[in-house]
Amino acid sequence: MGRPQSLDGVFDGIDTVYLAPVPAVAREVAVLARDAGVQRFVTLTGGPGTEWHGIEADVDASGLPCTHLEPGEFMANATIFAGQIRTTGRVLGTYPTAANAPIALEDIAAVAARALLDDSHAGRTYDLTGPESLTHPQIVHEIGRALGRDVPFVEVPREEAEAVLAEAMGEYAGWYLDGRAELVGNPQVPTTAVADVLGRPATTFAQWADAHVDEFR
Repeated sequence: MGRPQSLDGVFDGIDTVYLAPVPAVAREVAVLARDAGVQRFVTLTGGPGTEWHGIEADVDASGLPCTHLEPGEFMANATIFAGQIRTTGRVLGTYPTAANAPIALEDIAAVAARALLDDSHAGRTYDLTGPESLTHPQIVHEIGRALGRDVPFVEVPREEAEAVLAEAMGEYAGWYLDGRAELVGNPQVPTTAVADVLGRPATTFAQWADAHVDEFR
């Protein structure tokens, strides 16, 4: 997706596209798709203030109907703790009161599928979250419950937490913790968008942990 020149013929015969674009070329890719006969987009973007939010205006500029999906943090991001849990049985972290409402990738996929198959979602933007706002200590507790043992969350200074996290996230560890810091006084409020679209509750983190427990063993 980052090389529009490689996309000749990709959109031929396609009427609806699920687009998870590279922000720098989103506008160009949307035009290529439109000119190839695409009639509608469902996009994976991000909420206001994220680097992905500008995708929405770029794709809207194509003039085609769009449905924009704005998921928050993925539940799958909890696997950044897997290495610590396997080797030390605990998680070192910071900003223990920061809370957000992570969403299961499976729920994002289900909403995207519904939007692709039903054009009544055109023109809408969905702020997608999980059903509950959780702190990292709560998330780590649920992973431990799924594993059948106690996994403590140990608060450490920011510098130490970043160094540990860098083992899983590399250069993005600092960026990730900056985001956690912003949540300390501004916890993310869960939305009902997943349930509204799908007609069923969004996946809880406890359910996700049970389904993905082998990733932490």
